Amino acid sequence: MEQKLRCDISIGPNLQKLRNKYGISQEKLCAILQRNGCDIGRTTYAKYENGELNVKISVLLELKKIYNCSFDAFFEGLEEPK
Repeated sequence: MEQKLRCDISIGPNLQKLRNKYGISQEKLCAILQRNGCDIGRTTYAKYENGELNVKISVLLELKKIYNCSFDAFFEGLEEPK
């Protein structure tokens, strides 16, 4: 049986913070992601930032390269659920 990670805390605000820090629009970021092999549209990415959709690991790996950051940047300031 296949196990999947369950998302119980949204990293969406951190995704938005990173994107804004680099001054990239959602549309431009998605174009970069698409050029790098992640088939993702702006609407889907907006859902990641709003916490409406779980972020794919492949997208996180690509964002890490784009922002030249550690994985810690995606989880900064998050607290464990109680």
